[in-house]
Amino acid sequence: MQDDDIKEPEPEFSEPSNPEAQSQLSDLSEVDLLNAKLADLEKNLNQYKDQLLRKVADFENYKKRIENDYVNLVKFANEELLEKLLPVLDDFERSLKVKKSEDSTVDNESIIKGVELIFSKFKRILELQGVKSMEVIGQPFDPHLHDALLQIQTEEYPPHTVIQEVEKGYMLHDKVLRHAKVIVSADSQSGVEPIQKNNISETD
Repeated sequence: MQDDDIKEPEPEFSEPSNPEAQSQLSDLSEVDLLNAKLADLEKNLNQYKDQLLRKVADFENYKKRIENDYVNLVKFANEELLEKLLPVLDDFERSLKVKKSEDSTVDNESIIKGVELIFSKFKRILELQGVKSMEVIGQPFDPHLHDALLQIQTEEYPPHTVIQEVEKGYMLHDKVLRHAKVIVSADSQSGVEPIQKNNISETD
């Protein structure tokens, strides 16, 4: 035999004693690691979800508050201006009362009609802005609506009733723009002298 036909024996490598057991241990460690990561991700996801829901709720509350503030701002934006216009309305009303109480000639009647027209237009403008006068005569005294200037005993009205209007009160929508200045009926035991019915004048 020739030397070329002689082959060296290949080295033998020893296989692991229990390869299935080692594979199972490796797979088990990887599964545990993945489960741990999954649990951590789920925990973070729940936290982020809770934070998101809280943020959404806070934003909705903030949005509603801003909308309410805006509505109120628009609704009462002209409050200061309208309050300043009220004395002009008072002057018109006083002028009409004086003119109507005098012996008017034809010219005076024309003036009165003109002033009445201006008064009506001006009053209409205020009403369109949400301003309305209070009806107070015969109403129970309400400190939220009325300013009592005087108490007078009278048999025509029950106690604590508005019997005379000194200065008109006005509402702006559902808010008091100016309190009505009034005279109120007193209790019978207050000792104030009674007044006659014809001394109680109601404003128009």
